[in-house]
Amino acid sequence: VARRLSLRKHPECHSMAGGKAIEHLAQTGNQELLTFRLPMQQYRNCDFSFSGLQNLVNNAIGQKEKEEGIQEGEILSCVKDVAAAVQHAVAVHIIQRTYRAMLFCIKNSILPSKNATLVVSGGVASNQYIRKALQNLADANDFALLCPPPRLCTDNGVMIAWNGIERLRAGLGVLHSTAGIRYEPR
Repeated sequence: VARRLSLRKHPECHSMAGGKAIEHLAQTGNQELLTFRLPMQQYRNCDFSFSGLQNLVNNAIGQKEKEEGIQEGEILSCVKDVAAAVQHAVAVHIIQRTYRAMLFCIKNSILPSKNATLVVSGGVASNQYIRKALQNLADANDFALLCPPPRLCTDNGVMIAWNGIERLRAGLGVLHSTAGIRYEPR
């Protein structure tokens, strides 16, 4: 979405990563000026998908460009409102699917009856709007929310490495010898 909105050209966002730029602009945007249908509403499972939402957003941006008489690649006057609406739709989709997963785990006794914890990491956990929505979800369901500091949430590779370090320290599932292991790099 950030690429489609050409946020690298926006004076407030030229040095920001896409997700950070969306979050920054959304802070002063009006999420109610645009409404995006949430993805996968017909499926009652815990899967996530943003491709349908991306298509809706791309179409809405194209329509707004026509209305404003600008070319693709120019900055829309309503760019902050688009950012706010997209961020909100993403947050609601994540909350709905996470809530279903929480209910599934509770129903099937996968989680302890007390002191259950929701862990969120990766890029999505660096977005403060989404993090607050997840905190509200966790609080409403008596879950603790555990998120690494935002500075560690920008790259899933860092999260995977962190997990590896913790597993190595705990001696869990770590191979100490790679002899006999075949792998094929691509």
